[in-house]
Amino acid sequence: MKIDFLDTIERIDKNDWNKLVRKKYPFLNYEFLKALEITKCVSPEEGWTPLHIVVSEKDIVLAIMPLYMKTDSQGEFIFDWSWADAYYRNGLEYYPKLVSSIPFTPASGPRLVIADESRSEEIIKAVSSALKKISEDNNFSSVHILLAEKEEIDLYSNEDFSLRTSYSFHWFNKEYKNFNNFLEDMTSRQRKNIKKERTKISQQGIKMKKISGHEITEDMLEIFYKFYQVTYLKRGMRGYLNLEFFKKIVNKMPESLLMVLAQNSSGEYVAGALNFYDEEKLYGRYWGCLEEYDSLHFETCYYQGIEFCIKEKLKSFDPGVQGEHKIKRGFCPIETFSAHWIKDVRFKEAIDDFLSRERVHILEYNQDRKSRLPFKKEVTLDLYDKI
Repeated sequence: MKIDFLDTIERIDKNDWNKLVRKKYPFLNYEFLKALEITKCVSPEEGWTPLHIVVSEKDIVLAIMPLYMKTDSQGEFIFDWSWADAYYRNGLEYYPKLVSSIPFTPASGPRLVIADESRSEEIIKAVSSALKKISEDNNFSSVHILLAEKEEIDLYSNEDFSLRTSYSFHWFNKEYKNFNNFLEDMTSRQRKNIKKERTKISQQGIKMKKISGHEITEDMLEIFYKFYQVTYLKRGMRGYLNLEFFKKIVNKMPESLLMVLAQNSSGEYVAGALNFYDEEKLYGRYWGCLEEYDSLHFETCYYQGIEFCIKEKLKSFDPGVQGEHKIKRGFCPIETFSAHWIKDVRFKEAIDDFLSRERVHILEYNQDRKSRLPFKKEVTLDLYDKI
């Protein structure tokens, strides 16, 4: 078994990479990761240096993993700023570190994709050893596998990785026939609230459009990009992604894209969202608006996505990180998982203690939020039996 670290995804054949990913999880698509690199959204200057892992045997690719050397913690969404501060207070360097994640994309999914799942334990053991060795040889403080699937994360615990629990809010499709069928599962009060929010959109003279990736025009993309940047400017920062990146993905992977645009009564676009999807899930990713309208964010980012999932028979909808306001609109709190290898044993012990206490808090938080779900009692119980 051979393990290579690649300083660009272009050093592996696209077909060798994508045949492992198949049609699942669009953010691992070769074209998505390549677009990040060639448009310089991901680069050493931006704090992300590619070191992708390819596991092979007799020239056959067995597994792939997106990996980056990081010189800060921007764009990761599993926050470890306090860990870095603790290092600095003790006269030590936390950066550089190694991170396996999808840059700027807090959506759970596979990180190490393995052709033959019966060899998962063997390959994760080999990859973990290689990650530790390259960390020792290059003075990386730590290795972080962020927002991976639970089955993958559990295997890292056998390799001296510490496990971290976080949370997200997802919508689940119970084979609904239409949006009203979904609302029937809700309590009367919340059903009325959502109908009221949706009615406000038409009352304000706004029309909604769903546009497949193949139908996204350059004008649509440019106006959407303006929305995207304005949203970040309101927070006092620039967007992580540039217009060239969006043009690349619309051109290279339109089959994975859904754009939602809102038009005012004058026919002008005033808000939009860009989503990705695969065979099972919709991922809400980027949103922005030029004008504030009552309930427009909920319609653009949540209700239009739910309608799309029902129509396309997708199993679930991940609308992005944070936002307790999602709960009363039918999005359920779920656990998400990461794994962390800390080279310095003293800091590992302290971080393990922190993670243990944090996990208790997260589980209590999730349980409390489950009690606030707007569904009828029997629907809530049935839903959590399946998650």
